[in-house]
Amino acid sequence: MNIRMYIYILGKVLLIEGALMVLPIICGLFYGENQIIYYIACAVIYMAIGYLISMKKPKNMTVFIKDGCIATALSWVVLSIAGCIPFMLTKEIPSFTDAMFETASGFSTTGASILTDVEALSHVSLFWRSLTHWIGGMGVLVFLLAVVPMTGGSNMNLMRAESPGPTVGKIVPKVRSTAKMLYLIYLAMTVAEIIILFACGMPLFDSICTGFGTAGTGGFGVKNDSFASYAPHLQVITAVFMVLFGMNFNFYYYFTTKQVSKAFKMSEIKCYLAIIAVVTGIICFSVRGFYSSIGEALRQSFFQVATIITTTGFGTTDFDLWPSVPKLLLLGLMIVGACASSTGGGIKVARFQIMFKTVKREIQSYIHPKTVKQILIDGKAVDGEVVRSVALYFFIYLIIFSASMFVVAFEGHDLVTIFSSVAATFNNIGPGLSLVGPTQNYAFFNNISKWVFIFDMLAGRLELMPLIVFLTPTTYRGLFKKSLSSKA
Repeated sequence: MNIRMYIYILGKVLLIEGALMVLPIICGLFYGENQIIYYIACAVIYMAIGYLISMKKPKNMTVFIKDGCIATALSWVVLSIAGCIPFMLTKEIPSFTDAMFETASGFSTTGASILTDVEALSHVSLFWRSLTHWIGGMGVLVFLLAVVPMTGGSNMNLMRAESPGPTVGKIVPKVRSTAKMLYLIYLAMTVAEIIILFACGMPLFDSICTGFGTAGTGGFGVKNDSFASYAPHLQVITAVFMVLFGMNFNFYYYFTTKQVSKAFKMSEIKCYLAIIAVVTGIICFSVRGFYSSIGEALRQSFFQVATIITTTGFGTTDFDLWPSVPKLLLLGLMIVGACASSTGGGIKVARFQIMFKTVKREIQSYIHPKTVKQILIDGKAVDGEVVRSVALYFFIYLIIFSASMFVVAFEGHDLVTIFSSVAATFNNIGPGLSLVGPTQNYAFFNNISKWVFIFDMLAGRLELMPLIVFLTPTTYRGLFKKSLSSKA
């Protein structure tokens, strides 16, 4: 284990977090809020600590798979702990567990909240709360790779550990160039949405926070009713951008490099858009009697489908009041999630594609035992190691999901609340059904359940393995042996 490298990376992460706190500080200065003093103190302390522990770069910066998992999990834990401290200092969220829940929900782009009155928060805290979505959407280590020179081709293991999807590859030859390209696309789309929303009548502060929440597919709103009080055209614009941010970012890279034919050949994008269209149509038909016109029913259906499949979590209506079929479909979308290499959560459309094709291949092997058939995605054979990792992901997913439900069940809530709360946090969505519906929050859960949800949110955002490797005792066996031998 390369402990010096972990410390160096954590230093850079704290530097970045402290530097990014300047943005809510500027916001607080504009509104003349006293809470900025705590954000200034945190920003200075984080940057100072980060600078001191990352002054000396380790000679060995080789990142193996295990190192990538540990560095990523450790970074996100430290990021969340450091990020929650301003909420506690301002006394807007005085409880450490609640502050940690809110911050982990922000960085993991979940959007689940323990706040009963969002509008009571200061602008500086609302801004920081939404900014955590934007930071977590693309990933802090991807940002680190984009802005900090880190030598060694093994740095791809950092990106793989943090990026969503069954596989992560370089879209350009160098890892740093790939990270830069991803963040440039991410930034450009965020700015475009903010400008469009502001131009269409949304207040600037709301536009910025909504842009952050949509880009990171997080869903923290600045109003108690989330998105219900905004004009219909603003809801449609936001829904479209949610869908765009839920798409595989390789799609945009192909467009920017004029490889349009490659972009339109991506089967995952086609499948993702088909799911949105079909489910929107079914839900619209099912809820048409709940609204004054078919147009309003279609708008509400499209928004809820977009916000759930992309795991954003904004809300314009209480879909918990809808019939069973729409609610069941939305639960299914929570689990399916968005595309690989997007800012969305969930299992990902690409994994379902691979699993369905694997099942089809197995069925064919029973019918035609001598036939050797490869699994193809976009005309390319899927490596057997990828198929194995996808199957393993599903298995671990079910174990963690079931274990989380079991622990939360001790509170004695109804089964729909238990299932949907775990589904909503594990898949980084936010709102669920029943007691955690779109008009409710997570404040009523006890601290044990909240820590289960915190684990689920971080594990879901980091695609399970980094956090599991980080928490597995055998990961540190060599370290303990080395320390014992040095003492002897």
